[in-house]
Amino acid sequence: MIHKAVILGTGPAGLTAAIYLARANMDPIVIEGPEPGGQLTLTTEVENFPGFPDGIMGPELMDNMRKQAERFGATFKRGWITDIDTSDRPFLIKADGLDIKSQSVIISTGASAKLLGIAGEKENIGKGVSTCATCDGFFFRGKKVVIIGGGDSAMEEANFLTKFASEVQVVHRRNDLRASKIMQDRARDNEKITWGLNKTPIEVLSGGKKVTGLKVKENDSDKEEVIETDGIFVAIGHRPNTSFLHGKVQTNETGYIDVKPGTTKTSVQGIFACGDVQDQHYRQAITAAGTGCMAAMDCERYLEGDASIDWSQTL
Repeated sequence: MIHKAVILGTGPAGLTAAIYLARANMDPIVIEGPEPGGQLTLTTEVENFPGFPDGIMGPELMDNMRKQAERFGATFKRGWITDIDTSDRPFLIKADGLDIKSQSVIISTGASAKLLGIAGEKENIGKGVSTCATCDGFFFRGKKVVIIGGGDSAMEEANFLTKFASEVQVVHRRNDLRASKIMQDRARDNEKITWGLNKTPIEVLSGGKKVTGLKVKENDSDKEEVIETDGIFVAIGHRPNTSFLHGKVQTNETGYIDVKPGTTKTSVQGIFACGDVQDQHYRQAITAAGTGCMAAMDCERYLEGDASIDWSQTL
């Protein structure tokens, strides 16, 4: 069986694409990985997604979007994508226990925030540990927070957090920051930002329901100390989930999929990309959803306009 469209990923981008393609009678197949719903399933309350004046829980928002896609006819299958054969059409998508052929593919596999891998970190995501200052900074109004990292993103997020937090401490394992001079200067000129350099985080401390502190080690002396804090923001970068492509779709030097400006078209005709997998700047649920809409429309126009497709072989 050859499908018209297969969507890889079930974050805001993939589910929005599924809603649009299903409403267009394209009968999309949506392949979800072991953590359906993307990064929003790790978020407690979402207050910046339009249409929810009182906010909505991240998992609930994603569940609603999935139900909406299913209502219009999208079909969901579970599997970890391992490869896509782009040498011929229809494309062959390989996943655990699945071989699916499709005339088009929308890649919305997202990007994963890099974590430190220290004790107490992962289990406290949503309880004071965050990887997105723009998403969660508002919840720390008047509180003390720590941001871990030394690059441009960390400096940018540290400055952003000072709009809400009473104090922002930057913790970095080296004395020297990796951030550009202009970003360092902006952070150092901000009176709300303090510095914990040459310190290695070793454990996130929690009272069970929320973060209470960050245990760090002074690199020169190996002395340990606890930084009391209400929130910990990890800003050491993101990793696009594109390893399964094996170079068959053009990406930039950090692995994000390249798309034609103003579209979601990739280097391979019939394959489209949306959401964080092609966006290393904004990384917001609403922008991901917007590109999901774009991908569905680009995909639909491609399918309707390609005379070479033998529709007798499709659903």
